[in-house]
Amino acid sequence: MKNKYFLSVLLFGSILGNAQETELKTDSLKEVVVTSSRIDLPFKENSRTIQIVTAEDIKKLGITNVADALQQLAGVDVRRQGVNGMQADLYIRGGGFDQTLLLIDGIKVDDPQTGHHTMNLALPIEVIKRIEVIKGPAARVFGQNAFTGAVNIVTKDVEENSLIAKVQGGSFGQFIAEATGTVSLKESSHIVHFSKNFSEGYRYNTDFDNTNYVLKSQFNKNKLPIELLTSYSERKFGANGFYGFTSYIDQYEETQASLVGLSTVIKKGNFTWKPRIYWRRNQDLYLLIRNNPSAYRNLHITNKIAAELNGSYQSKIGITGFGVEFSKYYISSNRLGDNQREIASLFLEHRFQFFNNIIDVTPGISASYFSDFDNQIFPGLDFGVKISEKFRAYGNIGTSFRLPTYTNLYYVSPTTISNPNLETEEAFSQEVGFKYLTKNINVSLAAFNRDADNLIDYVREDASDAWQAQNIQHVNTKGYEANIEYKFLLNQLPQKIQLGYSFLDNDVKKSEANFSQYSINSMKHQFVGNYAMEWFKNFSNSIGYRYVERTSGISYNIWDVSASYKLKELEFSIYANNIFNTEYVEAGMVPMPKGNVMFGMKYLFR
Repeated sequence: MKNKYFLSVLLFGSILGNAQETELKTDSLKEVVVTSSRIDLPFKENSRTIQIVTAEDIKKLGITNVADALQQLAGVDVRRQGVNGMQADLYIRGGGFDQTLLLIDGIKVDDPQTGHHTMNLALPIEVIKRIEVIKGPAARVFGQNAFTGAVNIVTKDVEENSLIAKVQGGSFGQFIAEATGTVSLKESSHIVHFSKNFSEGYRYNTDFDNTNYVLKSQFNKNKLPIELLTSYSERKFGANGFYGFTSYIDQYEETQASLVGLSTVIKKGNFTWKPRIYWRRNQDLYLLIRNNPSAYRNLHITNKIAAELNGSYQSKIGITGFGVEFSKYYISSNRLGDNQREIASLFLEHRFQFFNNIIDVTPGISASYFSDFDNQIFPGLDFGVKISEKFRAYGNIGTSFRLPTYTNLYYVSPTTISNPNLETEEAFSQEVGFKYLTKNINVSLAAFNRDADNLIDYVREDASDAWQAQNIQHVNTKGYEANIEYKFLLNQLPQKIQLGYSFLDNDVKKSEANFSQYSINSMKHQFVGNYAMEWFKNFSNSIGYRYVERTSGISYNIWDVSASYKLKELEFSIYANNIFNTEYVEAGMVPMPKGNVMFGMKYLFR
């Protein structure tokens, strides 16, 4: 592995040494405004470690879902069980899947049952404009679930009338059919998407059948735009060994996730107001034996209803952000009971700028009321120094907090025993870093530290025992990340190289139990690389590489390739995952496919 680090450093240096300010047609990150509930800032002015995955990036990678797109980012660990993002759990910087918050256009789609459902509403890639990944504690901005980071999926804007029809097929009987239409009218605009995705499975009882609907509409767009976002995703899949022991080969699950949200932006003088209301629902059906529902069956239905009013005020001393939010959660379950939870939160932050905007400091705080746990306050501070137009140093400190999910508290099964006496998770985090950004090059380096108390772990004495929930007294996580993106022209055709490396060290207080879920499978070393190229006009392809070494000592190398050719309004594509048939596991003890090839065709009707 040392040789890989050495070669990556040499490549970083070679790229920087040969970089030229060539005029590129590619969009610059300088112009991207990272969306927030209150203070929106351009990417180059933000004092946090943020990575952006654009629609163009996703297209060139050839991937078919959000989970696979996030796999390409250093510091992000997406542990999948199957192909095409099936049962994917999202981890950032060594945290757990319950500790990452997913947002869609700023709407928090957390589920009180379990973080396993975080990715249920990850949108189809055809409606995504970009994905914003905010690393580190974000509780003072987003509240209690942004323990180690947050991911915000930003949907596309409507620019013209169009209809995109797309079909893909390949390994394991996979088939994807999609239709995405956009309509721009005088007073309104609309995006409508439908997709169907199914597979026979890459091994026994791993078949799936997924259906997605998305509608995004903007009304009264020339006066006071009202935005409606609705999404529905249904997943039916065989879950061979997904939960518990590998001998449970006949497990089966169905999930239905839906979202309805209304929002607007009101600008009046120096004030900007962002009211929003939304409803998120999730239904989860689980069978221990697929063809015998009476043997063991779970049915959980969760609902979240929320209202927010966020805003900002521009004055001579900077920008003040403020907000209030109320959310109510409901769960009805044959295993977890019927429970309710209310959360009310207040947010306040202010961005100061000094010495002709060279230094900026943003202190902030959020305070939350919880109906079933103690109230909490989350202070934090971001600071940045503009060293030059291209170079910026930054840092941030903050606290974060997570409530136990209902699964943590109440779920009892043959493989898992909950704990109703669990305490809330808390952490104090610090980070320093720098960014170097030009038209061609984006370089970032960050070092971070997180001291966490009462983290929830699942332990057992013997490999045949059920997992039992408990609080770990203290965990220290430290590490660093390096990322580089380089754009250049070759024969007047755009090329792009992306490289990233992350190191994580989880110092977990040794459990008295022999087995611990929290400490055995975190990433230690991760290296990602991608070269997206165009050999001639309308033909592009990419080569992707991932190396992961986990704390358990397991490591693996994965190579992916893709290519596409555009002929007027018709586009042909091919995507091959794990081309060298590496044997590896990302989650639990479920083996990933040794190879996966997808062929596609897309047509654009204007």
